Amino acid sequence: MAFKAVAATTDGDFSLMERTVPAHGRRPLPHRHVNCSEAFWVLDGTITFVLDGVAQRGGPDDFLLVPRGAAHTFGNDGDEPARLLVLHAPAMDAYFTELDALWSGATPPAPEEERALMARYGMEPA
Repeated sequence: MAFKAVAATTDGDFSLMERTVPAHGRRPLPHRHVNCSEAFWVLDGTITFVLDGVAQRGGPDDFLLVPRGAAHTFGNDGDEPARLLVLHAPAMDAYFTELDALWSGATPPAPEEERALMARYGMEPA
C-alpha cells in the first residue's frame, strides 16, 4: 500500500491509497464501514468484489462505490497482481498503519485481534 493522501493532508476528509493485490492473496474479512464510504478504481488486473452478497468483477478503469453500511470484501482471483486506488471518506489511513503493524509480527494475528482493530475504526463484521 502506498498512500497518496492521508488525514493529515486532507483535514481528515479522505485518504487515498494505491494498493497492489497479489494473485490469489488473502481477502479482507467481509465487513461494513459504519462511518466511512469506500471507493475502488481498478488500475491493472482484475478484482472480484463482493458487495452485499453479490460478486462482480472489475478490470482496468472500473469503479465501485461501497456506501456506508454496505457489506463488502474483495480479492484477486487472477494469476497476476492487480492494482487499485482505494478512497476512504473520511480518512482511514490510521487503521491501515495499525493493520500493517498487526500483520508484521512473527505470526499472523488471531481473527479476534483483527476484528478488535476493525471495531476501533468503525468497521463491523458482515
